[in-house]
Amino acid sequence: MAASGPVPGAQSGARQTTSATVTVQVSPQVAGAWGQMRRRVDVVRSCTGRVATVAGAVAAGAVVAAPGALPVALLGTAVVTAAGAGILRLQMPHSGHQKATATVLYAVPGVTLSALLIGERIAAEAVWWGGTRPLQILAVAVWAAGTWLLRPARVARRMATAPPPPAPEVVPAAHIDAHPAARWWAERAAREGGPAAGTVLEGIERTGERGMTAIIRATTDGEPVPEISIRRLSALMDIPEDEISIKPVPGRGRACGG
Repeated sequence: MAASGPVPGAQSGARQTTSATVTVQVSPQVAGAWGQMRRRVDVVRSCTGRVATVAGAVAAGAVVAAPGALPVALLGTAVVTAAGAGILRLQMPHSGHQKATATVLYAVPGVTLSALLIGERIAAEAVWWGGTRPLQILAVAVWAAGTWLLRPARVARRMATAPPPPAPEVVPAAHIDAHPAARWWAERAAREGGPAAGTVLEGIERTGERGMTAIIRATTDGEPVPEISIRRLSALMDIPEDEISIKPVPGRGRACGG
């Protein structure tokens, strides 16, 4: 069938159609930038955890060398652990087993370090054959190595933080011409429930300032172009019906639009 009429979206008299359907989606670029930012934050948190592990090992070593440093080391450990656990819980608005488990995991390094510090202070007062300092140093090394490898606080943070949103699936618009009129047709006329649903516009040619011709093709291969209501198309384009014509293309099962 063949059709003729003004360019979609063109003015009719002094009035111009400006309405459009707007769909807001997260583009692949935005999703990629968000994921990159999240990875950078994760790297910073990872470095912070490493620094905290080293600081804990240094504090434990200080208590081995000077048992009187125990109160300061315990206070620092408690403050850092409580602050980190508090921030972690704020990131998890919903209560439940996951929140409790993440909190316990995050507190494990600080709690075990506190127990180690207290144990060192007690061991420093014990009189064993050969002294207890080698055992104290070994205990500090075991705590540092275990925390460095297992990283329970990192696991807790991952439980608290949702993964970055996946990039939306992009369906290649293989059947949509790059011409503005073709894009307008796809967004307005060929959308679901539109007057020309299931069709695309291609082979567009201008025939004047406001006129054009084009091929209307069905998006499903082997299917004919569905019936297109000129009345509905006229209302959508905001132009008179007599300026639009649709007629078949002989032997092709397609329509020529103008």
